[in-house]
Formats: sequence, structure tokens, C-alpha cells
Amino acid sequence: MRRLILNADDFGLTRGINRAVAELHDSGALTSATLMAAGPAFTDAVAIAIARPTLGIGCHIVLVDGSPVSPPNEIPTLLGADGRNFRTSLLHFLRDLYTNKISLAEVEREAAAQIQKLQQAGIAVTHIDTHKHLHIFPRITTALLSAATRCGIRAIRNPFEQSWSRRLSDAHRLRSLEVAALHSLRNKFHQQLAFRNHTVHTTSGTIGIAVTGTLTAASLRAMFAAMPPGTWELVCHPGYNDADLDRVRTRLRSSRETERIALLTEIPQLIKNHSRIELIHYGKILSEDGSVTNGAAQ
Repeated sequence: MRRLILNADDFGLTRGINRAVAELHDSGALTSATLMAAGPAFTDAVAIAIARPTLGIGCHIVLVDGSPVSPPNEIPTLLGADGRNFRTSLLHFLRDLYTNKISLAEVEREAAAQIQKLQQAGIAVTHIDTHKHLHIFPRITTALLSAATRCGIRAIRNPFEQSWSRRLSDAHRLRSLEVAALHSLRNKFHQQLAFRNHTVHTTSGTIGIAVTGTLTAASLRAMFAAMPPGTWELVCHPGYNDADLDRVRTRLRSSRETERIALLTEIPQLIKNHSRIELIHYGKILSEDGSVTNGAAQ
């Protein structure tokens, strides 16, 4: 059995991204989206989500290159030089994380605050993931799993690109090397206590990370054809490259249009051609007996 979650990140960042999420879900080309609690278009995204109960909504936890939900005095080690927003540099975040300048208790506090903001807005949060895949790093994973458990969330993205899909990608060479190098952290991810005691679940793996910014119709066709048994997540970043997008920090601009069009034109036909692939969202990854039906991740 092959099951696939089609998840759009950055829901709530702009109204154009929100519009793309709505259009894709309505067309059967998207099953899930992860919502930014402090995104500029948060309120619009909530309205879209509530109007579409079949769209799974996760929390896209932001700890870098964004704004917090918690009061600044409660999370001082997470903030950048202005004392109000997160660090803008991923490298600076990782440097400070591994020199013990970032409080993991504050990471958990802010993650819980972001999840709870969605819940208080009426969203039944299906899972969590992170902006820039920060929970690939074990210290962040541990803190986020604690926050998820506190908030009653039972699923988290498996942030590791699979070798079978990475080989098919049209990613830039440097991007592919980075994704491959981070695969060394995979065992530490799966050894987390929350997974071993079945408090929180994940998928067999995530595909599409290596091609972030370069996902095309050809990439989608190749991934569907090669997909092995298991429960997988395809991560994507569709949207409209509009004036609202010009006003936010993001490296993904014209590629959002490319992804939106590729998903819209390819996914419905691919599902017809691959009838043994079931589209689900994270709220459906548990079987009736409460166990996750994963294949072997590679």
C-alpha cells in the first residue's frame, strides 16, 4: 500500500499562497498545509482552512527568519539583534544552538505557543513541521516533540529526503549534497523517546525537499512512478508570485508559480494513473488500532 500526503508549507505567509492552497485542495491536488502562526496572512488562512474541513492543517513552526508568538521577554535566547524577531540567518541559529546560547525550554515554549494559537483559532492541528526543516537537528526535535505532546499533537514530519527520490531530483548539486549530508542525523531522529513509545508518529519519509525551488511536472511524474510501499509526504511550496510576496523575506518566488501549475496539472492525472496510491493527510496516518502504517524508510 502506498499512501501520500501532499503538503504545502508557508500557509499564512501571503494571501497569494493561501489562494493557491485553496485552489489546489479544491482541485484534488493538495491534501494538507502547514500554517504559520505569525504569518502576515494568518487570519485569511484560518478562514480558508475552516471552510475546507477535508484539508489537513499542521503548524509550520518558525524559529528563524520570522516573528514569535510569545512575548519577547519569555524567549530572549531565540531573538535576533533587534530583540523582537527571530534571527534571520539559519547558520547563526545553528551556531548558537550548538554553543548552548539557545534555551531548549524557550524553543518548547514558543513551539507550544504557535500550536496553541492555531488551536485557539478553531484549527484541529494534525501535525507539526518546521520552517527550514530545523527539527532535522536532534536538540530541536526533542523540544518540539515535548511541545507536541503537551498540545495533544500526535504526528510530526519526518524531515529526511529519501534516497530513492533524491536520485530522481533535478535539484542543484549543492542542494543535493546538503540534503544527503543531513541524512546522517536520521537515526537520532527515529531514536526519540516519543517515537519509541508511540506517543507521536511520523511517516516513512519526506520527498521533494531536495527539489525545493525546482519542483516541476517532470519531477512529480518521476516520483510517483518510483514510489515504494509506505506512507510518504511530498513537501511543496506553491503560491502566486505577487506584490504581497514581494513584501516578505523568502528565496522562493517564481518557483511558487511553477509548483502551483505543476501540481494543478499533474496530480489529478497521476492519481488516475497510479490508482494504488491513496491521498491522505496527517490526521489519517494512524490505522484503526492506533499504529502507523509505515514502510521501511531509506
